[in-house]
Amino acid sequence: MSKAIRKVDGITKESTQEMIDKVLEAYPEKGRKKRAPHLAPNDQANCSACVKSNKKTVPGVMSARGCAYAGAKGVVWGPIRDMVHVSHGPVGCGWYSWGTRRNLMTGKLGVDQFGMQFTSDFQEKDIVYGGDKKLKVLLKETKELFPLAKGISVLSECPVGLIGDDINAVAKTSAKELDIPIIPCNCEGFRGVSQSLGHHISNDTIRDYIIETREFAEPVGPYDIALIGEYNIGGDAWSTKPLLEECGFNVKAVWTGDGEMEKIAATHQVRLNVIHCYRSMNYMCKVMEEKYGIPWIELNFFGPTKIRESLRKLAELFDDTIKEKVEAVIAKYDPQMQAVIDEVRPRLEGKKVMLYVGGLRPRHTIGAYEDLGMICVGSGYEFAHTDDYERTAPEMPDATVVYDDASELEMEQFAHVLKPDLVASGIKEKYVFQKMGLPFRQMHSWDYSGPYHGYKGFPIFARDIDMAINSPTWELVKSPF
Repeated sequence: MSKAIRKVDGITKESTQEMIDKVLEAYPEKGRKKRAPHLAPNDQANCSACVKSNKKTVPGVMSARGCAYAGAKGVVWGPIRDMVHVSHGPVGCGWYSWGTRRNLMTGKLGVDQFGMQFTSDFQEKDIVYGGDKKLKVLLKETKELFPLAKGISVLSECPVGLIGDDINAVAKTSAKELDIPIIPCNCEGFRGVSQSLGHHISNDTIRDYIIETREFAEPVGPYDIALIGEYNIGGDAWSTKPLLEECGFNVKAVWTGDGEMEKIAATHQVRLNVIHCYRSMNYMCKVMEEKYGIPWIELNFFGPTKIRESLRKLAELFDDTIKEKVEAVIAKYDPQMQAVIDEVRPRLEGKKVMLYVGGLRPRHTIGAYEDLGMICVGSGYEFAHTDDYERTAPEMPDATVVYDDASELEMEQFAHVLKPDLVASGIKEKYVFQKMGLPFRQMHSWDYSGPYHGYKGFPIFARDIDMAINSPTWELVKSPF
């Protein structure tokens, strides 16, 4: 059933296009021609992508995108807790990618979880003479220092690809000698147009090196599922996984937040894959569907409205036992969530928010803001593909601005026109808007808060948004409008 067309007072397709045209005037002709297809008014009725995406950033434009290495190390591999993840290259990339997304882990550091920074620390001589020998020594030392690690991933940085080091050969020989899985991931940062390729490469390496190499000790059950694309940012998985278990599901593996290689490797045995971050993990879900016949479903656990919809959508795939448990869970938590809304919504009713993040949040969080009475006046992605924008169109109000790989100039100018009460974006945009006197929430890692997922997360989300917008400190800062 199609969604009812939602309008925002004062925003029409004509006014949004006029705003876009005005912003594009700042570019030289060639740049303007390249950027124009990436900015458009939302067409909610058609549920189609209104902008182009997954294209190279215009040279000279400050992009908020990351690189393929960031998508591999910082998103997919880094959160797996029982593996050692080696950043192969200069120390800077590994250091920056260490814990910046706050992928929380259980276990004892150095014993059964390894959320540390491992780097081959390339120097000039390694660039000149190659780093294969150094990598081989590093892998041997890693096995000696951390014998309980279940595996090692080797994530290549830019110089490794530029000088032609063969990490695949080193990983293969070392894996035999050390008797431990060693997975090479050729995710040099210069590859592709954004971190999205790093997600894809990582999915491919999981397919080629990990999946189907283990089996679960327990017999396969009718309610066995895997939670895919859940990275435990701020403890999100510790909210979502128990919720699904309370509904009667047996969550056999989490990809990859607080995840375990042994369980990820056995995921080919589950009945259903539940995917949260579609962009980073849809590839592997499709592989498992084609190869093992495992269906998958994308769900949204932000805000009570979407949680309710998602749980019921999930329950429809199972028997009456699950359906009854899901309804009982909804009945249990709905009054609690309504109490949160009753407290916070009067202070947030009608407030406007602009979103600009990666992955799933530019569409998944809209419902949570609307639960609080807020209005989304613009949304976009750093590294989306066409199917992401197709999924976003019905979630956004009609005619509101959609922006792909937006520059700081574009975001700033849109803010001047739309006058949002909150900007929810990433670390690179944070200080631009705070210096403008605009409330801001960092929506990549929850600004050191969280969780935001599930019934456990919504009260924290509501509290944080309320504090961000209604803090008395903003009375001391003059915004530009």
